[in-house]
Amino acid sequence: MKYYLIAGEPSGDLHGSHLIRAIRAEDPTAEVRAWGGDLMAAAGATLAKHYRELAFMGVVEVIRNLPTILRNERFCRDDIAAFQPDRLVLIDYSGFNLRIAAWAKPAGFHVTYYISPQVWASRSSRVKRIRAYVDQMLVILPFEADWYAARGVPVTFVGHPLLDVVREAESNGARPQDAEQVVQERRTIALLPGSRRQEITVGLPLMLAAAARHPEHDYVIAGAPAQEESFYAAIIAGATAPPRVRVVMNATYQVLQSAHAAIVTSGTATLETALFGVPQVVVYRGNWLAYRIAKWMIANRIKYISLVNLVMDAPVVPELIQADFNPANLAGHLEKIIAGPLRDRQLKDLQLLRERLGEGGAAVRAARLITSS
Repeated sequence: MKYYLIAGEPSGDLHGSHLIRAIRAEDPTAEVRAWGGDLMAAAGATLAKHYRELAFMGVVEVIRNLPTILRNERFCRDDIAAFQPDRLVLIDYSGFNLRIAAWAKPAGFHVTYYISPQVWASRSSRVKRIRAYVDQMLVILPFEADWYAARGVPVTFVGHPLLDVVREAESNGARPQDAEQVVQERRTIALLPGSRRQEITVGLPLMLAAAARHPEHDYVIAGAPAQEESFYAAIIAGATAPPRVRVVMNATYQVLQSAHAAIVTSGTATLETALFGVPQVVVYRGNWLAYRIAKWMIANRIKYISLVNLVMDAPVVPELIQADFNPANLAGHLEKIIAGPLRDRQLKDLQLLRERLGEGGAAVRAARLITSS
């Protein structure tokens, strides 16, 4: 059969690559075309568009780049129509993918959504579009299955794909508990400032300024695949930075395996860090207007912004948002997770989180449902 996958960011590229391999294992004759990145291409997909061309963050950025976004949508519709896939698989990337679904289902294509958009957090009215235009919703967080089922959406919980990714990384290197023992002396702190240029430009200088208040540690910045090392070097040069800081490109999991603690921009990376057993402080600062709009849309539907706290339904990791994300405040929270009772408590909670997410095999279960539906 023919499969068309759409992922619009690095995490989608990662999970899409595992899904492609699982699909090809179930269907050896599979022909796969995709929007994604280098990982999906390496897994056997022919790329129609790279996610680097799609990274627009926040309301202001979206409005500024609206002509490009509309051109991309037209190209995507035309490309799907030309390819005529048996299965269209949408991976997260909600705004774009839901618009494609609204076109694809009436056009006669079978639509699977793998990794749900977080409509349970904001814009819950979008569930009506999902119910109308998605044939199969495959979710990766335990509470999502009940949420969708209560709203009449065909849904299956397949498990979280990061469990397999983390276990694979662990099998190829030091396990988190081994890494913890090794780094006690040197205290390496990981800085994960995000993947998009805008969020890195805003957040990384604040992370570095906080790190500079604890100059006794080593700091490693996990460079995102879509960025150049020179971009990070320029930010470091213009910031108040600790004496020992370096950038490691395209090796986030290796960075986390040797980290004693981490500062992480809100997003998928918070859960990745947690699954490696690394205590963290979660941060977020965005455009003022975009943040006010997002806060209005979320209203009182969710209590937390990090996936760790959402899954656990408790404040396992501290969250510093907007004005609270400042060097002095962040430095104080960082000190508490480097040593002491708050660190010990977070380590225990992170182990419980890993157990709550269940077993691995999400991509395999998803692939079986996609190929057999």
